[in-house]
Amino acid sequence: MEMETDLERKFMHGGADGLRVTEAGGIEGYASLFDTPDQGGDIVARGAYGPCLKRMDADGRRVRMLWQHDPREPIGIWDEVREDERGLWVKGRLLDGVARAREAAALIVAGALDGLSIGYRTVRAGRNEKGQRLLQELELWEVSLVTFPMLPSARVAAKGESPGDETLREMAAVLRAARREMARD
Repeated sequence: MEMETDLERKFMHGGADGLRVTEAGGIEGYASLFDTPDQGGDIVARGAYGPCLKRMDADGRRVRMLWQHDPREPIGIWDEVREDERGLWVKGRLLDGVARAREAAALIVAGALDGLSIGYRTVRAGRNEKGQRLLQELELWEVSLVTFPMLPSARVAAKGESPGDETLREMAAVLRAARREMARD
């Protein structure tokens, strides 16, 4: 059952400067780049997240880390979410006690998952000289790990050593279990 949240979504491939996973389950990367059209032609303006991030900080709230935008599947914690000169940078932790988070880490390391995506509401937008929607202020709700990002300019990089035999066996077991579960549906 899919929950409708009426949030808009923007996707981002990880790339050389993108999503990275450490052996301890830490992840970091850009969830959004400024001044870069996505596949829908939208462009996020510099500073679009600033007002929202300040409000969230003042209220003691956090941007949520979800699996594929599903609000029923939080998989970690974003410890740091900030704007810099390039875009929206995030740093957080996949929670080892959450099965889907362990699966996500394995998929990233294996190269099967390579994207971040934001869930947001548009507060203020306009059009640039080319007629593209320019997102000037956004209310950020969540940053998800996703399979199909919308900004194809980069790929995910995994940080750390190559997985050992035991890790590969565990990843294969997870994928076999997922295949069995999908076959039941």
